[in-house]
Amino acid sequence: MNTTTLGGETATTTDRVASSVRLGALAGIVGPLLFTLTFFVQEAFRRDEFSPVAEPVSALEAGPNGWIQQVNFVVFGLMIFAFAVGLNRGVPGTGTWTLGPALLGIAAFGPILAAVFPLREDAAGVTYDPGGHFVSGVTFFLGTSLALLALARQLSRDAHWRGLATYTATCGVLALIGFVVMGLLAIPEGAPLHDYAGLAQRTVLLLVTFPCLVALALRLRTSPAAHPTAPSEQAIHTQGSPR
Repeated sequence: MNTTTLGGETATTTDRVASSVRLGALAGIVGPLLFTLTFFVQEAFRRDEFSPVAEPVSALEAGPNGWIQQVNFVVFGLMIFAFAVGLNRGVPGTGTWTLGPALLGIAAFGPILAAVFPLREDAAGVTYDPGGHFVSGVTFFLGTSLALLALARQLSRDAHWRGLATYTATCGVLALIGFVVMGLLAIPEGAPLHDYAGLAQRTVLLLVTFPCLVALALRLRTSPAAHPTAPSEQAIHTQGSPR
């Protein structure tokens, strides 16, 4: 008699997927909040020399203790990537990687690149990009806006997620507009809104992108993929009787 048991293996695989979805949801909640808290604290300690209105978050890498913001970027990027993996497994779709989570996973490399290519401060105290940092901003801000737009379409097809589809699409559009405004009117030296570059960036992050990511993470936390119905013990038996 030959016996093959598949039920236990299926249950184990399901549990692993559910665990990764819950971990991704937690990362999607904690990541933006921890990142924001960390740069707020840094700004508070450097309020005499740092202007959140004029300077982007990346400028915290320049000057004293810039390594703190570099670590903050790396941790944030890793958490967003974990969130993207969780979304990919928790939002119904087709294929190994669906477009929305894949774009968010790519965007997660933006903060990591920001740490690898940090802004620096010259002898006069002026912050500058020694090369490569600009790419990190494009990767994150463009990547997240396109990810939200792609996700919105995917969410509209599922009952558990449909309630967030319009909000996600709206945030995607606003984030994309914010990316264009920052890239053309705020971040470049001499741009009309350059003195408000920090305010523009924080408006996009704190009022659009981060709230949407956290809302998606909270919904992911309660998704069927995160809490699958416990399967009953099943076994498939292949029996051969001797003749």
